[in-house]
Amino acid sequence: MQKLKISIVIPNWNGRHLLEKHLPKVIAYSPGCEIIITDDGSVDDSVAYIKKNFPRMHVVQHPSQSGFAGNVNRGVNTAGNDIIILLNTDVEPEYGWLEPLIAHFQDKNVFAVGCLEKSHEKDGIILRGRGLSKWSKGFFFHSKGETNKTTTAWVCGGSGAFRKTMWDQLGGMDELYNPFYWEDIDLSYRAAKAGYRLVFEPKSIIHHWHEEGPIKSKYSKNDVMRIVQRNAFIFHWKNISSKNLFFIHVLSLIRLLLVSILHFDTKILYGFFQACKKIPGIISKRHNQKIFWKIDDELLVLDK
Repeated sequence: MQKLKISIVIPNWNGRHLLEKHLPKVIAYSPGCEIIITDDGSVDDSVAYIKKNFPRMHVVQHPSQSGFAGNVNRGVNTAGNDIIILLNTDVEPEYGWLEPLIAHFQDKNVFAVGCLEKSHEKDGIILRGRGLSKWSKGFFFHSKGETNKTTTAWVCGGSGAFRKTMWDQLGGMDELYNPFYWEDIDLSYRAAKAGYRLVFEPKSIIHHWHEEGPIKSKYSKNDVMRIVQRNAFIFHWKNISSKNLFFIHVLSLIRLLLVSILHFDTKILYGFFQACKKIPGIISKRHNQKIFWKIDDELLVLDK
């Protein structure tokens, strides 16, 4: 059995308090792994804290905030090992999490493996990490799946492992989605469309404190929803290759925009117009992705 080398990439933005709380467990339960902290222009003392307390740890710094995808890509580009594990600053693993996660990569067609998230939320601990998806009326919908199966529609960019050679082939996370959201769903979709496998591993357990993360503490709910809506449009325009599905999408989009105008839904309208500004980049990305379009969009669903 081939022994695979592992790099753990932790993207950070103003997360000094999270690194202090969660990084020790990552280090303790990840023996032999390279750990890279990639900092996205933090204005707190994150970098100073790492350099003082973990002087041998590799820190990749960027002078200003670029967004999640850009920050992750810098860390992955720095890593030199076979498997990249992405962990957000607000997560920490349980003991024994690595072995079942990495075992799946003995299958040469596996691109990514997701962890079971014990998500600490207001209503208690919710089990997350496995995703479902479907196409409906020209739109791609994703949702939480039950955690008793190993299939998944996507692998989370904050608690998942990825094969670096395939990551590099696909071009990593798409920075059109900066500052955040949809970039891991997009990457997983492109990988599945290229014929690569995505797996969910319930024995690889991490704890996730969503409310502690920098997004919810730095952005309003309306800001987040506007960005989510923009990135949803980007995803569709960038990834749909089926002519029939694209036609249905356009008809549904017109209907959605008319309803949004009637109800003055500024989040959808803002997202649409902001996505339109990205059309030159979307067209360029579509052109570059075409060589990986091996499976029809309608077949890329996992609804149970």
